Amino acid sequence: MLKSSTDTLELDRFLPYRLSVLSNTMSSAIAAHYKKRFGLTIPEWRIMAVLARQPGLAASEIVERTAMDKVAVSRGVARLTATGYLKGSSVRDDLRRVSLRLTPRGRAVYQQIAPWALAYQHAVLANLTAAEIDTLDAVLTRLGESARAVDPATVAAPHGGDPQRR
Repeated sequence: MLKSSTDTLELDRFLPYRLSVLSNTMSSAIAAHYKKRFGLTIPEWRIMAVLARQPGLAASEIVERTAMDKVAVSRGVARLTATGYLKGSSVRDDLRRVSLRLTPRGRAVYQQIAPWALAYQHAVLANLTAAEIDTLDAVLTRLGESARAVDPATVAAPHGGDPQRR
């Protein structure tokens, strides 16, 4: 458990903050590459990456899998469709649901970015041993499961502090 030396919140030791900074640092580094080359935003790339592995998802399913904001996904889908990287088609059984897929052009872009993104990840992880990488993967999986399972409204703060009371 990450512990601080006092009972006060030390932002640089607060797990959500540290994970956010790390995520933003890595995502921004990769994004600079594909933004310059293909004009893609971070949400657009994430949508493409999800659909490359799981074609046919609806926008709502992309929101669930990526934890991105609905508006960001909606805008990303609209822009990817307008640029010809994505196409949507109605599902026969549910005409309200739109099944999304990469177009051949979108797949070609994905196939150019994905190897570079994996190489970047490999370079970032190069200072870790194979065992540390396995442990990191397992810890991130368990933290994700725990974060989805814990309802912040039910967590009692020590010393009677209640974030809902103002």
